[in-house]
Amino acid sequence: MIRRRIHPEASVSARRTEAFTDGVFAIAATLLVLGLTDQSLGTVRTNDDLAQGLLALAHPVFSFVISFLILCVMWMTHVKQFEWIVRIDDTGMWLNNIRLLLVVLVPFTSSLNTSYDGLLLGRILLPINFFLAIVVGWVQWAWAVRSGAVADLSEDDARRLGRAGLSAVIISAAAVALSPWIGSLAFLLFAVDGLLTRLLRGADAPLSVDGPPATGGEVGGRG
Repeated sequence: MIRRRIHPEASVSARRTEAFTDGVFAIAATLLVLGLTDQSLGTVRTNDDLAQGLLALAHPVFSFVISFLILCVMWMTHVKQFEWIVRIDDTGMWLNNIRLLLVVLVPFTSSLNTSYDGLLLGRILLPINFFLAIVVGWVQWAWAVRSGAVADLSEDDARRLGRAGLSAVIISAAAVALSPWIGSLAFLLFAVDGLLTRLLRGADAPLSVDGPPATGGEVGGRG
């Protein structure tokens, strides 16, 4: 069971924001598949016709898979952040809402990438979409640290996590820059995200906390 940390001076719990964000990510990831169902296999009468039709879907399938995986990476970052963010103010909620607005646009920009890959806008809108969503997510963490919404985490560790978050920002910016020439293949840069994250974060020492994390029983006691 994941241990929850409850800040004793929390004014607005972050738990409902966390749950809402989980749901939006899940819906956006699910809607991505609609871009595949809109693709036509042409006239299929034989196995060869079906095989040719499926081969023609190579680019749409690649766009779907890569978009789904990047959404998963963004969601995993959200999960890790909200293990430390225990309260949230109006600014933090609006930053989260803006990020979710960009997240729910991903199925649309992914479909544009699939249908209009031969056009410049068709190639760059999806990378730009991801870049903006990732930047807003990084700003949200920075704001949470600045506003005191992060509990049980030292200032040094908070800065380390912020630096680590810059990895996705840098990679997504590079993907935007490369997308006019190589399209969705630019997303393969995310394969080095783990290495770049470790380099930016610094030492691999475990995160230090100011006190013992709350147990499941302590969390339930606040309800």
